[in-house]
Amino acid sequence: MKVTIVDYNSGNISSVINSFTEVAKSTVNLEVTSDLKKIKYSDKVVLPGQGSFKSCIDALESIKGLTNTLHEFVKINKKPLLGICVGLQMFADVGYEETETKGLGWIPGKVCKIDNQNGNYKLPHIGWNQINIVKDSAIYKDIENNSHMYFVHSYEFVPKDKKVITAVTDYSSKIVCSVEKENIFGTQFHPEKSDKLGLKIIKNFISI
Repeated sequence: MKVTIVDYNSGNISSVINSFTEVAKSTVNLEVTSDLKKIKYSDKVVLPGQGSFKSCIDALESIKGLTNTLHEFVKINKKPLLGICVGLQMFADVGYEETETKGLGWIPGKVCKIDNQNGNYKLPHIGWNQINIVKDSAIYKDIENNSHMYFVHSYEFVPKDKKVITAVTDYSSKIVCSVEKENIFGTQFHPEKSDKLGLKIIKNFISI
């Protein structure tokens, strides 16, 4: 099996690479690349994202043909893709960080700033928080409800169709922390920074 982590210069992804390498071991051909052909012929793709929504979209679009290749992988060939943090947020139609920016449009919705309720909640939302699994998902196999995952974000994905939401976390409101739509999976939290449970989620994705 070939799993590709998309490297599009969106910040430091070393922890993502290390975690997937640890889980993959010798059973998976793991590659880190922005090579369109290698992405196209992968069995699964991981789309990380650090920084702002706009900076990540700009970085994707700066590599000619990359967004089209990812769209073909996900929407036409229906292969599994996991988006992490801003990688999940980019599934949306639009994001409002820095300025209004068009997203990938894979899951209808928007990305907007977390309502910190007049300063009652610190932003960014950093640290460990419980997740409430609201819908069965392949990535949560053998993961107990109310497990703690690691978050770092100030913006949240608000999907139009609430049926895609697989888990939420309480921080000012019910914030979406994972989604699943057919072959598209995403986590707002960082599985690569979420200790053994995070590694289990990575293993579950690879096993899909």
